[in-house]
Amino acid sequence: MIVFPNCKINLGLHVTGKRPDGFHNLETIFYPLPVNDALEVITHTELQFESTGVPVPGDAADNLCIRAFQLLQSDFPQLQPVNIHLLKNIPIGAGLGGGSADAAFMLQLLNQKYQLGLPEAALVDYAAQLGSDCPFFIVNKPCYATGRGEIMEPMTLDLSGYSFLLVHPGIHINTGWAFRQLVPGAPVHPLREMIQLPVEEWKDMVSNDFEAPVFQAHPVLEGIKEQMYSSGALYASMSGSGSAIFGIYPKNKIADILWDASYRVFTIR
Repeated sequence: MIVFPNCKINLGLHVTGKRPDGFHNLETIFYPLPVNDALEVITHTELQFESTGVPVPGDAADNLCIRAFQLLQSDFPQLQPVNIHLLKNIPIGAGLGGGSADAAFMLQLLNQKYQLGLPEAALVDYAAQLGSDCPFFIVNKPCYATGRGEIMEPMTLDLSGYSFLLVHPGIHINTGWAFRQLVPGAPVHPLREMIQLPVEEWKDMVSNDFEAPVFQAHPVLEGIKEQMYSSGALYASMSGSGSAIFGIYPKNKIADILWDASYRVFTIR
């Protein structure tokens, strides 16, 4: 079986408080975009993981796809071992949730392949054990999220009438470092209200708390955002804790920009 995990962007992101468990409370809006990996699973004699495409760091045994399989197998020992092949296309360490998407789609694939009959709510619970962003990819529709990002409220937000430009300059932002740069607090502009405004009015109202420290450490990222606005973007922002920058443009009006050859650039028209 093969599935195609997609990425997400954050439309606004506020870190609102520190939790007793060491994590942070936040509020954000997750929005899915069709930049995809490919994940194939074949029944095998032993559990294996291999990847091609964008290099996947770390030990294969610790990959989220392997952990997703082991998590389900602990409750469903009848799961037969599988060979997992991941064609990685979503940039890593970019704030796009690629690893979380792979894990969530792995849970869904196994649920279907082995006819486990798990409802969405159960899959969300399993996904939350793998990472804060993972539950979103089970729902995989625009959501207002709070808590660590796992408390989700699907919302009506259709941006299909716009085009997106997504640029990743190859900079990896350490999420732990990014959180340590922030002083949590209530947002100046409540995100749930601001997102109801026309996209053209988001520029000064829908913000990402991580931009200030990350842009200070990596000015090239701020330059990418400014270049998007100069080229006609209605709204531009960093996704998650970085380092991917996205721009929302009028439909089919993304300007031809000569980006650095090392950048990864995606257009969604």
